[in-house]
Amino acid sequence: MAGLTKADYPLGQKRSELIYTPTQKKLEDLTLEAAINGEITSKDMRISPETLSMHAEIAESLHRDQLGQNFRRAAELINLSDQRILEIYSALRPNRSTKGELLQIADELENEYQAAENAKLVREAAEVYERRGILRQEGE
Repeated sequence: MAGLTKADYPLGQKRSELIYTPTQKKLEDLTLEAAINGEITSKDMRISPETLSMHAEIAESLHRDQLGQNFRRAAELINLSDQRILEIYSALRPNRSTKGELLQIADELENEYQAAENAKLVREAAEVYERRGILRQEGE
């Protein structure tokens, strides 16, 4: 999908044919009736990486590059469990992790989840935390 702009936003109203759940259900299939009949589950109600990438494209068309990058990182995190995301979030708090621990997280993100943008962000955080003296020291 290429060329999405402000004219396509909101996607659910203007380009609903592009939106699929991670289980490949169409947006129009997500109805109260379908839920009552057991035709959809909570897995059907999650946003897909593709939808997040489309939102990134729209944001970037408006020169909102940081917002677009946030959507792209979110798209990469779809395959991580909520628990693992919270563990990584906690590890990124100042003085919670050593540089080595943060670099291990970055390697995990890149190698196990193909989350290169998130890995880059964690590596950058490790460098910044080191410069600012807010890394946990070994043995603490």
